Amino acid sequence: QVQLVESGGGLVQAGGSLRLSCTASGLPFSSYAMGWFRQPPGKESEFVGYINFSGGTTYYSDSAKGRFTISRDNAVNTVYLLMNSLKPEDTAVYYCAADYRRTVASRSSDYTYWGQGTQVTVSS
Repeated sequence: QVQLVESGGGLVQAGGSLRLSCTASGLPFSSYAMGWFRQPPGKESEFVGYINFSGGTTYYSDSAKGRFTISRDNAVNTVYLLMNSLKPEDTAVYYCAADYRRTVASRSSDYTYWGQGTQVTVSS
């Protein structure tokens, strides 16, 4: 079965950096677009960023643009989210998601498979 497993979350001070990883199994990873979403405490899930199947196209939310970078390594079935200049408002559970699509996707309903999430906490 398809599994997406996130890792790399933790506690970081404001201004710091974290790199999240999401490793996939059970699907042809190099054919799947990947997305990152997050759910802050007490709030709804929100889009963070997208990367297409080859890694040639990325798209970010306004809050992520300029601070976060999505990349992927299809050789090891992994997508990354590098987060710099972290702010307390970035505190959330971060999820990766996968879908077999060829267009930019920023809605959670666009994605078929989801990971279990990893907690990121940014202290002030």
